[in-house]
Amino acid sequence: MPLRTKVRRVTPRRRTVAIRPKTKLRRPSSLPGHNGRHNGHTAKASKRTTKSSSNGHSKNGKHHSNGVSAYSKAMRFLSTLTDHERLRIVRYNNANFDLNRMRQLLKKIGNPHDNFKSVHVAGTKGKGSTCTMVASMLQSCGHKVGLYTSPHLCDIRERIQVNGDMISHADFARLIRMVAPHVNRMDPAPSFFDVITAIAFKYFAEQKVDIAVIETGLGGRLDSTNVIKPEVTAITSISKDHMQQLGYTLAKIAEEKAGIFKHGIPAVTVTQDPEVETVLKRIAEKVGAPFDVTGKSIEFSYRFESSRMLGPHNRICLTTPNSKFEHLAVPLIGEHQAINCGLALSILDRLKGRGVAINDSKAMEGLSKTVIPGRMEMLSTTPRVIADGAHNAASIDAMMRAIGQHVPYDSMVVIFGCCGDKDIPGMLERITSGADKVIFTNVDSVRTADPEELAARYIELYGKMAQVAATLEEALEIANRAVTKEDLICITGSFYLVGEAKKVFAKMARQEAAEAAAAAGSA
Repeated sequence: MPLRTKVRRVTPRRRTVAIRPKTKLRRPSSLPGHNGRHNGHTAKASKRTTKSSSNGHSKNGKHHSNGVSAYSKAMRFLSTLTDHERLRIVRYNNANFDLNRMRQLLKKIGNPHDNFKSVHVAGTKGKGSTCTMVASMLQSCGHKVGLYTSPHLCDIRERIQVNGDMISHADFARLIRMVAPHVNRMDPAPSFFDVITAIAFKYFAEQKVDIAVIETGLGGRLDSTNVIKPEVTAITSISKDHMQQLGYTLAKIAEEKAGIFKHGIPAVTVTQDPEVETVLKRIAEKVGAPFDVTGKSIEFSYRFESSRMLGPHNRICLTTPNSKFEHLAVPLIGEHQAINCGLALSILDRLKGRGVAINDSKAMEGLSKTVIPGRMEMLSTTPRVIADGAHNAASIDAMMRAIGQHVPYDSMVVIFGCCGDKDIPGMLERITSGADKVIFTNVDSVRTADPEELAARYIELYGKMAQVAATLEEALEIANRAVTKEDLICITGSFYLVGEAKKVFAKMARQEAAEAAAAAGSA
């Protein structure tokens, strides 16, 4: 069972935030206490992206132009497809989410998903983190690993990676061009997510990956990814989200998530709400899937501590007949990430039982290098700006607890935007636990909640300071005038908003670099 975790509570203070002249926003930097590992990985990722983007392009620029044109055409084709991620109303039924349609599409391109082993992960929160940790550990063990996640933050190619490298522009465009004629002849046509999933599977097969870690998109039972034959299935923490599609009770949501369970395939999860655990266990028994709970049938514990070398962090222990992981430092920030890490180790243990070669010490090396953009990511240090894609009540609560444990601050200004189909009352309630002031803004989606309505509800319910900004840039300007160096700006509520924030700060970094280069040239 998890050890009792010490949490530093941050008491919001009702006071007027000091106003000072606008401070220049600086380029992204790592969180303190993490040895700069975040910055190193970011630089490496940037280098990989540049290399990946240039694949197939000649130096004379002509081929490069053709490559850009092909990628643009691919994106235009995708924009013609039904994208459930962007629709205001999504009807969750067998017509919109049709696995037979997905199987037909995969058959037309050679059933690529039959050519590699896989791990299948569903859940409400922590799917991306769990998948990335599993992929990092497998890669360090010498396996060629595919990773399929969603949504993306800045670049659609983030969703499809092999050994940490995004699919190149050229390969992305080529695969879209390959699948497009099949899509055009199908009636009804596959969805945006169907097509992205299909090209991901095709790419993994072409790259001859040893194993792919696959995250579900929506739910599980009817998800486009639920055509694979995995070695292990896993369910992360389940809470209320996408309720209009999956159901308004935890039991209904759990039933949809458990739709990925397969006969004879090990299924693992974390300690859940009793109602959720009952449903998961019942469905596992029904389909004949061996079922285990990390923290119950799998011995697991975690604790929070602080050291001079790592700063505030969590450590975990997990023991099974095949594995013994003791006092491992969790590479990601927050108690919730300790739980996700425990699930990732449980998946690794079950893969051992399925004959996948795992070297524990190498796996731990890979785990220590795991970095995930958009999750407790420090985008700026002057002023301090942190971004997290928390987009439901449970995730906001976990984020606030993580900030309280890991990021000392005087006052916190939260920039919040979310989609209108989320548990808005639940998220607003959680924000009050740390925010001294909230700035509500729009997110880049037709489903965005009206920031004026959010602010009015927040002020009425909690009587705290709140403002409205039409855009993220405007929200940042307001926040920047209201903070000192001891304060913190937190951007959260939606991955759309976090993705936009990363683009804004990347643009600032480029402008700074250009100004510095110009100044150096004139000196």
